[in-house]
Amino acid sequence: MTEQTRTSTGQIPARSKQLKLPPLTLGKHTIDTPVILAPMAGVTNKAFRRLCREYGGGLYVTEMVTARSLVERNKESLRIIDHDGDEQIRSIQIYGVDAVNVGKAIRMVVEEDRADHIDLNFGCPAPKVTRLGGGSALPWKTDLFTAIVQTAVKEASRGDIPLTIKMRKGIDEDHLTYLESAKIARDSGVAAIALHGRTAAQHYAGQADWDSIARLREAIPDVPVLGNGDIFSAEDAIAMVEQTGVDGVVIGRGCQGRPWLFGDLQNAFEGSEERYRPTVTEVSQMIYRHAELLVETFGDETRGLREIRKHVAWYFHGYPVGGKLRAKMATVPTLEAFQDYLAQLDHSIGYPGEAVEGPRGRAGNPKKPHLPDGWLNSRILGDAERLGLVDAELDISGG
Repeated sequence: MTEQTRTSTGQIPARSKQLKLPPLTLGKHTIDTPVILAPMAGVTNKAFRRLCREYGGGLYVTEMVTARSLVERNKESLRIIDHDGDEQIRSIQIYGVDAVNVGKAIRMVVEEDRADHIDLNFGCPAPKVTRLGGGSALPWKTDLFTAIVQTAVKEASRGDIPLTIKMRKGIDEDHLTYLESAKIARDSGVAAIALHGRTAAQHYAGQADWDSIARLREAIPDVPVLGNGDIFSAEDAIAMVEQTGVDGVVIGRGCQGRPWLFGDLQNAFEGSEERYRPTVTEVSQMIYRHAELLVETFGDETRGLREIRKHVAWYFHGYPVGGKLRAKMATVPTLEAFQDYLAQLDHSIGYPGEAVEGPRGRAGNPKKPHLPDGWLNSRILGDAERLGLVDAELDISGG
């Protein structure tokens, strides 16, 4: 990929506006629209997943939960992996730092019939996770990574549940792990591998390296490979598939405040050029519905409205909404007040066009990864490092 081929939004221009892509096969499941909703903390709860499903097809994954919290039957973790009755494939993502807890958590999920698909997180770049050896830091220790994946696949297979992994390129450009990790995962029997084309050091800054995704697709031809990073439109998804040859795409920040993106993606993969271009009125109706669903999900109006506040900037990204009104909506106390604020918008405004398109969410800046002392000295987990991992799940569970 060269800079000259990038568009102003950072992606390669699509050679076409439509693309036929076969259904994605994950074990016994067939996903007709090969699009995966990436797990996002505080975002991909039942309310948001329902909104996305109403627009298009795909696989919709819960927020991430730690293996230890599931083993301990933490009430909030059990809520996170709860699904609506009409979610056809109940998909959850588990984060773990040792094979024992991961195995116990998956065994519980299987025995209690709580999921139809399980994904493992090896991609989180948050300092509070990587500084203890978890997330995108973990694949560096090949023995630990291998033990976790092999145990997870074994336990999931007891219920004929496909297990997938999501990872990054590595810790930084000098410590890449994705190709080796993918081969370990393939040999362990995973159903698919998703790669975010960034390192832990990048966080979400800069451009995702789609060439690395293409290299992974070429290196692992016998397992579905999914591409993640910088997909903010259906055209971006088409471009990624055309450049990399992936079997499907994973959507994260691009759908924040835009559940209708899944409708665009379904249309694109079915060969249709139809795209959603919502007006201010339509966005208002969607965010209010989102708020209602959040209240229903949590069974508490105060908490539901507290959750919707962070979505305001995402929904109205690029729309000419005054700062004072945005501020009110970002501190909205009740559904009644929210309805009143939304009524004050200029409902004659249509779709703003380019202002709405392109990157969304906080990109941040590249930074030196936070790692345990001496983590990079060896690819094998030492005894002292093993003891340090005991606190890793507790740390991420703390929010």
